[in-house]
Amino acid sequence: MLSQEAKQRLQLALALAIVVAAVRAGYVIYERHEENVAAKKEQAANGAGYANADYYVSPKKLYPYDLKSAKQLTQQLVWVKEGYRYTYYPFDNARRRTDFSQEAGLLLPLERLEIKDVVSDVSPRAADQRQVTAVFDREGKSYAVPIGVEKSGTYKIYSDEMFFVEDPHELYKHWEADVWDAISRHEVKPGMNELQADFAVGMGTPDSGSSLEKTVRYPNGGKPLVVVYRDGKAVEIKPEKP
Repeated sequence: MLSQEAKQRLQLALALAIVVAAVRAGYVIYERHEENVAAKKEQAANGAGYANADYYVSPKKLYPYDLKSAKQLTQQLVWVKEGYRYTYYPFDNARRRTDFSQEAGLLLPLERLEIKDVVSDVSPRAADQRQVTAVFDREGKSYAVPIGVEKSGTYKIYSDEMFFVEDPHELYKHWEADVWDAISRHEVKPGMNELQADFAVGMGTPDSGSSLEKTVRYPNGGKPLVVVYRDGKAVEIKPEKP
């Protein structure tokens, strides 16, 4: 028979397993809820007859909740949603380690990546948690970009916010060819909306303003731009002065 101490340890282990399972189940339910909300939003848009076709686009998500499910990223190409936002680092394939002491660069706007693996690595900031990283190759070298963290068996993975897992050219095939040409040259042109500008020059930071006119500042990989939008369209594009 089990001793009292062994019984207590067994009960504690079972309780911990139940808590972890409940957290994971809750996270999956939450993500499914968000997906249902998006579907209802699209249905409402169809009923209202919105003119902006972007409103109807609902990019696929993977909803990763642990290391194994995050490896779904290796099953297709991915595209960076917000360029010049996410830092990547050299990755040593032999040691399976990321060199967080050396920044290799920032992921580019709408950059296409082939994720080779998703690994758990030592966190550079906290001893009690691990970093989840996506490994990819560029010009014959391996790199890793953080996509989440793990602490005490609980994962928080934000790759769905970082990557498209479907070709944006197909998702937004209703855009004109000249818009896609400007995006491929990383240029913002008059008449482009904010999403198109994000695809072209990466993330931006809006100034305070009205709903009719808004100014957004883009770091643009060291070539900062200021774009003024009026009624959702770019009307003024100029380099930001130092």
